[in-house]
Amino acid sequence: MPVNAKTEFDIDAPPAVIMEILLDVESLPDWSGPHKKAEITEEYEDGSPKTVKLQLQAIGMTDHQVLTYSWTENTCTWDLIEADQLSHQHGQYTVTPKGEGSHIEFELEVELKIKLPGLLVKQAQKTALNTAQKGLKEEAKRRLA
Repeated sequence: MPVNAKTEFDIDAPPAVIMEILLDVESLPDWSGPHKKAEITEEYEDGSPKTVKLQLQAIGMTDHQVLTYSWTENTCTWDLIEADQLSHQHGQYTVTPKGEGSHIEFELEVELKIKLPGLLVKQAQKTALNTAQKGLKEEAKRRLA
């Protein structure tokens, strides 16, 4: 059964900067602690990432994932193609203007191949939500400096 998590937050950076960060998938290890490696293996005609190989570490487990991405002017969406530890993953960032900054909605749905105690799953969820918020805010601040 998939586990869902969602958070919303604001960042003092315009939506174009947030989308630039999200499109720079290979920089994920720089601002997202669980991400150890990110490699774009296929791009769309416009140069945006289509297929990405990732290596992540969370709750003491390493996972190798292949994701497919889709993009709009204000969304970054990904779905799992294959992974060691997950049987399903769907995630999305939605970025909307808010004053001179951005309002971000982050949603993540995952299903593990193996059963883990609920406490560990909730810990991993919390890490994902915190990383989405804190890491993205810090990266936006760094890029605007």
